[in-house]
Amino acid sequence: MGLGAARHPLLGATVMMADSDRLVFTGRLSIGSQPWLADHTVGGVAVFPGTGFVELAVRAGDEVGCGRIEELTVETPLILPEAGGMAVQVVVEAADGTGCRSVVVYARDENAVDTPWTRHATGLLAASGSGGSALTQWPPAGAEPVDLDGFHDRLADGGLVYGPAFQGLKAAWRRGEEVFAEADLPENLESGAFGLHPAVFEAALRALALSGAPEDDAALLPSSWRGVQLHASGAGALRVHATRLHDGDVALAVADATGEPVATVESLELRPVLAPAAARTDSLYRLVWTPVEANGSAPADAAVEVVRAGGSDVASTVSEVLEALQSAVSHVVVVTRGAVSVAGEDVSDLAGAAVWGLVRSAQSEDPGRF
Repeated sequence: MGLGAARHPLLGATVMMADSDRLVFTGRLSIGSQPWLADHTVGGVAVFPGTGFVELAVRAGDEVGCGRIEELTVETPLILPEAGGMAVQVVVEAADGTGCRSVVVYARDENAVDTPWTRHATGLLAASGSGGSALTQWPPAGAEPVDLDGFHDRLADGGLVYGPAFQGLKAAWRRGEEVFAEADLPENLESGAFGLHPAVFEAALRALALSGAPEDDAALLPSSWRGVQLHASGAGALRVHATRLHDGDVALAVADATGEPVATVESLELRPVLAPAAARTDSLYRLVWTPVEANGSAPADAAVEVVRAGGSDVASTVSEVLEALQSAVSHVVVVTRGAVSVAGEDVSDLAGAAVWGLVRSAQSEDPGRF
């Protein structure tokens, strides 16, 4: 039948498309089959954690020789039903000219076969980079312990209610705006079959609310990841070093209980959670587009290249735009149509949507140019 085993607790099978180098993973997410998922609730509903999307992308990348996540953006929360489950597909497109592959995570109710698939996350996979940073000096010199009493109660006040599986944050220290933390996976959960178990990774990320920055007063969820690489798999206990970047995002070095590197995250963007009373299956995140009037004109000597992106072939479209960005000698404006939802309409151009992820990565490397 052309099916291969996915060899992962969250995924069941893989299918290589006959007419292309395109790979599809299939799986099922269910509170009944994976009870620990019920311990991650936002605004009163169980939501698949952002670290879970990273885990899915890492597994997909391993299968095609792409050990690095250039970018992964959570576009739509994946709500888990109280009964039944969600069918999941992780689609990895063919490699472009640089060897990169776009990845998309879709889901829908397993019993609603006539319902369109919802795209929940998009990203770009690439070849592995350099190794990670060890965290052998622990606790770190000059860091002050942080009192965690009442910490999870404060998260709950902001709409994040964590059950035992996600309450693994055990200790934290602060040194200026740097945060250091320890997190463990509960004994009743196994980490060996995962690259990095989403529950212990998510528990460690909660320490980001302890940096003392004003924005940390709000409950935050992972929104966009850049430069993610797994260095070792199966860790059930973590050490994390978080550093706030100039743009407000956070860089992470993740190690195991002995200090050996487990993962690197070059940049993580966090987004506030809506108030619990507003939580619905379509409203945990809200993106608002504001019309802007074009006043005046560009200077006569302004050099701007315009790249129009879109089409039916995701891989070739992304490859063409990447080539245009790399060869450009001036500022670049990338134009898409139907690649994002502006007023609630469906996204009609998947290739253009993938280009948005590519351009966000380019913007992080060369701010103000794209």
